[in-house]
Amino acid sequence: MTIQRLHVGKRLSEAAIYNNTIYLAGQVAEDATQDIDGQTKQVLSAIDKLLAEAGSDKTKLLQVTIFIADMKDFPGMNAVWDEWVVQGATPPRATVEAKLAKPEWRVEMVVVAGK
Repeated sequence: MTIQRLHVGKRLSEAAIYNNTIYLAGQVAEDATQDIDGQTKQVLSAIDKLLAEAGSDKTKLLQVTIFIADMKDFPGMNAVWDEWVVQGATPPRATVEAKLAKPEWRVEMVVVAGK
């Protein structure tokens, strides 16, 4: 089977598709000046766009790992998540506090989805 990659760069691809499974790179906010609500909305929008490009959508999420810079932002991130996620299609999920690559980033999400 072949591997399809989307938005291939020098260091990483934004997505890889293999055997009808889509693996997204960690998604972060484009505008890191926003609070946790704004950054979470940006991340989820980026996920929506990449999944659509790969021929999928958020109803086909298989697993999501969320890295959050400070657990005090957990309730705010969850409020935005709860508005976005499809009830009845909620994926297995883990959320961990982590030092992200840039200090202004509040949240990063890694997604695996079916096609």
